[in-house]
Order: sequence, then structure tokens, then C-alpha cells
Amino acid sequence: MTISADELRQHFLAAWGPDTCYPDSSETWSPDNPSRDQCGMTALVVQDVLGGELILAEVHVDGVQIGHHYWNRLADGTEVDLTGDQFLPEESVVNGKIVVRPPDAPRRHREQYELLRERIFRSLEAASAV
Repeated sequence: MTISADELRQHFLAAWGPDTCYPDSSETWSPDNPSRDQCGMTALVVQDVLGGELILAEVHVDGVQIGHHYWNRLADGTEVDLTGDQFLPEESVVNGKIVVRPPDAPRRHREQYELLRERIFRSLEAASAV
């Protein structure tokens, strides 16, 4: 099954929830900003589906780093950031660089990754059966 990033995003919108975001954010997760705190798990699942590389950057507010952000670069050079819309106006993403996915990734938040991956693959399978 060939799928575009835009089509894939629809599957993620249906799959994201408080149980797939970073655990320390699950109580504040909201369907009003569904991609918030979902980037690491999402980037790994996108890589599972579409291949390519992972990009890691810093998130800054007023020049101070407050976190990290992950997204993908496909083999053709196209960047895919399904969670890029999560940021608040005062947050900026800087210093993106390609990182190599360790063979045992993810080491942290594995439960959230596995749940999101299962939902996405189930959804893709159901869509291809139609």
C-alpha cells in the first residue's frame, strides 16, 4: 500500500490520545491540540511506515530550550512533520539534525510507541481492505 503523508496524518489524528503522548503530558492532552507531545512516538511510527530518517531539534521559548521535537525526512528529501502544528506561538523549533534510530528504539515511552504503532497499522490495514 502506497500512502501519502497527508493521508497518513488522518490515521494519526484518529489514533492519538492521552494514552499515546508522553506520560507526563497525558493529563493535559486535549483533542483541541491532538498532536501535542506525540512527536517522538509519531516520528518512529512514520519511519516504520514510510522509511527515511529521523530529525531531532530543540524547542525554545525566549531563547531557552524547553524540550525536543522529532520529525522525519523521507528518502526523496521530503520532510514530514505530522506533529509540527502542536506548538504554541511562543515556541520555536531550532537546530534540527538527523539522528540514527538505535536498533532497540524507543528506549523510553515504549508502551506509548507500541500502542500508537498498533493503532496505525490496524487502521492502515482496514483502509487497504476497503
